[in-house]
Amino acid sequence: MRECTAAVLQLCATPQFDASVREAASWCRRALEAGADLVALPENYWGIGPEEAKFAVAVDLSRPEASPLVAPFLELSARTSAILALGGLPEAADLDDAGDGARPRVHNTHALLHRGRIVAAYRKIHLFDADLESGSLRESATVAPGATPTLVRTDLADLGLSICYDLRFPALYRALAAAGAEVVLIPAAFTLTTGIDHWSVLLRARAIETQTYVLAAAQHGRHNPSRHSFGHAMIVDPWGIVVAQASPGDGMALARLRPEILHSVRRALPVGRHHVLDAPTPATIVDRRERGDGSDPRP
Repeated sequence: MRECTAAVLQLCATPQFDASVREAASWCRRALEAGADLVALPENYWGIGPEEAKFAVAVDLSRPEASPLVAPFLELSARTSAILALGGLPEAADLDDAGDGARPRVHNTHALLHRGRIVAAYRKIHLFDADLESGSLRESATVAPGATPTLVRTDLADLGLSICYDLRFPALYRALAAAGAEVVLIPAAFTLTTGIDHWSVLLRARAIETQTYVLAAAQHGRHNPSRHSFGHAMIVDPWGIVVAQASPGDGMALARLRPEILHSVRRALPVGRHHVLDAPTPATIVDRRERGDGSDPRP
């Protein structure tokens, strides 16, 4: 890990996908202008509307430049050396992932962009099926789950990827920590009902358990009559201290990520060496560090 500046965005996506993408790209641009080396966008940065709308805009990751959900960010990425993290987009799934045989589902995919291309992607493992006082949500009706934790080695840091509801399952983060994560990204559209009591507590817990920086981009506000997100995008350091948090409304939080803090915490309290129970499912490791000779690293 090297010292760098990270930005987490806080947005309020709507059913107007074009407008939501424009707003997300605008805030991404502002974060880059503010000097961010790593910009994290929230889950559903592209819009929040009827569940079936995901099928019409599902992204083919083999041709991301053809997607209006991704193309503006590829252009931004091509102009900078920063890493952009698209925190959750609908990825076209194989027919084998059809829900109840009726139609294919999509994946909820966290994509990393660098120098104008997608360099890694993680498919959300834990799907949000819940019955809350504010209403019922069934993510599994339209989304096929992923299966593998994903760590991405970059020149900034080793990045562990996750999405929203994953936050409640510490085994995933233990797997990322075991693989070498130094920074964990947890983009979310956390509901207002759950966020009030659980959001900051869980984020700090994951940072403390894994002794990593946690970057939590977030949706906020009312998206449509049935969806209201908690917001409070934040950055948490490896000791569990909230070092930056977005103010109410659209915006961002920025913080300097300092490797000496990460190393100091791990030296003082080496919990990574003290695990005695069974190891979690190994993470897939994607190596995207640049080589001195200009060659492309092997995934």
